[in-house]
Amino acid sequence: MMKPISRRTLLRGVGVAISLPSLEAMSHGIALADAATTSRLGSPPKRLAFLYVPNGVHMKDWTPTQQGSSFELPSTLQSLSAFKNDLMILTNLAQDNAHAKGDGGGDHARSLACFLTGTHPKKTDGANIKAGVSVDQVAAAKIGVQTRFPSLELGIERGGQSGNCDSGYSCAYSSNIAWRSESQPVPKEINPRLVFERLFAARDSGPAAVKRDKLRRSVLDFVAEDAQSLKTRLGRNDQRKVDEYLTAVRELEVRLARAGKPIPASETLGLSRPNGVPEDYQEHIRLMFDLMAMAFQTDSTRISTFMFANEGSNRSYQFLGAPEGHHDLSHHGNDPEKHEKIKKINTFHVQQLAYFLNKLKAMKEADDKSVLEHSMIVYGSGISDGNRHNHNELPIILAGGGGGTIKPGRHVIYPENTPLNNLYLSLLDRLDVKTDSLGDSTGRLNSLEG
Repeated sequence: MMKPISRRTLLRGVGVAISLPSLEAMSHGIALADAATTSRLGSPPKRLAFLYVPNGVHMKDWTPTQQGSSFELPSTLQSLSAFKNDLMILTNLAQDNAHAKGDGGGDHARSLACFLTGTHPKKTDGANIKAGVSVDQVAAAKIGVQTRFPSLELGIERGGQSGNCDSGYSCAYSSNIAWRSESQPVPKEINPRLVFERLFAARDSGPAAVKRDKLRRSVLDFVAEDAQSLKTRLGRNDQRKVDEYLTAVRELEVRLARAGKPIPASETLGLSRPNGVPEDYQEHIRLMFDLMAMAFQTDSTRISTFMFANEGSNRSYQFLGAPEGHHDLSHHGNDPEKHEKIKKINTFHVQQLAYFLNKLKAMKEADDKSVLEHSMIVYGSGISDGNRHNHNELPIILAGGGGGTIKPGRHVIYPENTPLNNLYLSLLDRLDVKTDSLGDSTGRLNSLEG
């Protein structure tokens, strides 16, 4: 019998440290330091991610008409058909503290600042910003010590951290979904190259990293000897899994090299890494999802957030036949033509969600279940209808099985104005993060387990 290896095993090289996916050799025995972090010896960890889309959605083409497991996916959600039994549509959840409550305009800034906190942000465009601790950071504070990175914050648009971005609200509210404290947002990273470096080469940012960039060599070149040594200690299935994983890392490296504006390299050298973010929006999103999926697969982190765009974003979707700005279109005034364009944008976003879920479902754990089955992926927006700027009846999807603690494949309708934070408390429970309340929560959300 092969000697068990620790979940913390890394492939090491000069300036490089690469985590490994879950292997059978890890499930046969875990180092004592690892055993203390799991509820059951060898049990794969649970992951939690929050994916945010701005400006609301066209709810008519979002909400199923049937409840329970017999629901049919509406047109906007059709790209999720292969994952119907892996997700739940949750209707009538709300973030009441995103409403004005006497503060006037600023629904976009409030909707994002409130989405994961459940608190009413202080209306200011100065340095005295104030919201609340977000659910992802509550989880990261408790279980983040078990992974290389307590949490991973990703996005597409950088956004400002100061100044007036929405009717007197600071740009910090419109640009950040994660809040470490009520006055400290956690900025997201939008450059996939930097995320890659952080995940696979962050152990050394000094001369070794400079040398690696100069030579344009793959990170795998620096861990090849360690990888070969490890494989001699693994069974056939684990050897295959390691080969597949390293191939995926290499393929991601190549895609990164082709994205954005490359740094020039001589003809004799292979890999040219990007010097900026990809120009193609879809490729940008998918690279970020690939990185998040690998971070989950390797247990580099168990908590992540992702923003498709900043709240109130006026990005053009001309490639979809919607050249107008997204925010402008969201103020549709019940114009059927604008509704159709919003629907196209919503459908595109959901297609990217399907891409991410497919990645997670294809990744197998040591127990032969998928990473998706051990994950809880929340997808949604802090605004329901962009024209009304309402923060009830929010479009919320929960994907994944939560390690067997969630029964997906259903549409659940809750009482009107049920706090979204009740869902978050329920998800924290499944991470063994016990919290009495969060924002405006009133209790746990029932019916998740069936």
